[in-house]
Amino acid sequence: MSITVISLDTPTLGDRSYIAHDGKSALVVDPQRDIDRVTTILEREGVALDTVVETHMHNDYVSGGLVLAREFSAKYITSAEDPVKFARIAAKDLEEFHVGSFGIKALKTPGHTFTHLSYILIDSSGKPSGIFTGGSMLHGSTGRPDLLGPDHAQTLAAHQHESAHRIVSMLEDSVSIHPTHGFGSFCAATSTCGDSSKIADEKRMNPALLMDRERFISETLAGLDAFPAYYKYMGPANHAGPGAIDLSELKRMTTDEILAAMNRGSYLVDLRHRDKWSSAHLPGTLNFGLDGSFATYFGWIFPYEKQVILLSDNEADIATAQHELVRIGIDRPEGSFLGEASEFATTSSIERVRFEDVPAALEDETVVVLDVRRNGERLASHIAGTLHIPFHQLPERVAELPKEKKIWVHCAGAYRAAAASGVLESAGLTPVLINEPYEKALSVPTLEIVAGGTDSGPIAPSDLKARLS
Repeated sequence: MSITVISLDTPTLGDRSYIAHDGKSALVVDPQRDIDRVTTILEREGVALDTVVETHMHNDYVSGGLVLAREFSAKYITSAEDPVKFARIAAKDLEEFHVGSFGIKALKTPGHTFTHLSYILIDSSGKPSGIFTGGSMLHGSTGRPDLLGPDHAQTLAAHQHESAHRIVSMLEDSVSIHPTHGFGSFCAATSTCGDSSKIADEKRMNPALLMDRERFISETLAGLDAFPAYYKYMGPANHAGPGAIDLSELKRMTTDEILAAMNRGSYLVDLRHRDKWSSAHLPGTLNFGLDGSFATYFGWIFPYEKQVILLSDNEADIATAQHELVRIGIDRPEGSFLGEASEFATTSSIERVRFEDVPAALEDETVVVLDVRRNGERLASHIAGTLHIPFHQLPERVAELPKEKKIWVHCAGAYRAAAASGVLESAGLTPVLINEPYEKALSVPTLEIVAGGTDSGPIAPSDLKARLS
């Protein structure tokens, strides 16, 4: 009997969960916390959940595996080496488990974490047909080795290299690779290639298989950029055993309640598209639209001890945002506001410009042009004469920017630039949103585009002060 493998994508986090079944019994691999998506597929396929497995204790999201397994009285499998605080089946290297007419074999593949397991998918004839690689071997890359801290990064990079070679040594070229990370996830060490691959493809393109051990370690570590700050909360939450979530409708707050919450220090997140937000919004709100990686970028700068309130003119946006937030452990926002910005006594707007306007701005002494992309993006290419503070550093460094000047801000696609505009405005500055993707800058002939160089990294506070004087 053939095995059906269904991928369940979470594009805003760059992750995939998987459901594999034989028509009767199902296996779920690395489920996200909003398990209603999984149960919908199980019902659609007409299969019973038998087993849930985790390839590792995830660093980029809170798992729904424990709750899912308990709800269906299914087996829940994690690495025997994981020091978890809940009952589960502890899997060891090369141990096999039955799931209906098929099976899985645990394969120790450290590198992304020390205790990482991959699971070989074995069909009813006993032949491997796929492998769930989690954060080990990705499509054309591997999981990043530095999430447990810089002290472990070199050792884990070496493990990633060894694990990749172990995987391909045990499986035939036709076996499919099913990674959890790599579809835009910050858990990937380098950019991944494509939407699917087999062992044969990885042999041709994966750096871990094409480079010797020392070169792989060196190039992997050199290429790593910053990862979201909220990652530090995910591993502990997964080891503790995440509980069930509440996605019921949030309390609807009045305009007076919203203003009072803002004065208490709550984070007000406007979920509308940046065009709507920049046209009219409540001053002090931050814009994280649902057209981009909302959870990733908001979670990156959100202090978890604070409260969050969601604002939109669309009820569906608020429900979607709740789903996004529980995946990163923000379980229950303080409330929500459903309505128009005009309902508030005071509104604000942000000027929008294009890259063709930037050359004149660079000559204007009343303007600073700020690049809020990450270090690696800046290193690849940037506009000469612009300043650079990565978006995730901006809340702590906004005081370094001059309040007497307009701050024109750009990123790669305008999503982070809009979020940065909210940070700047809340700090009393005057942002101007460059509302175009960076690629448009490359076609402006009067802009000098620079690759690499000493101006590529984030500008230190002392250098920034000197640059602005």
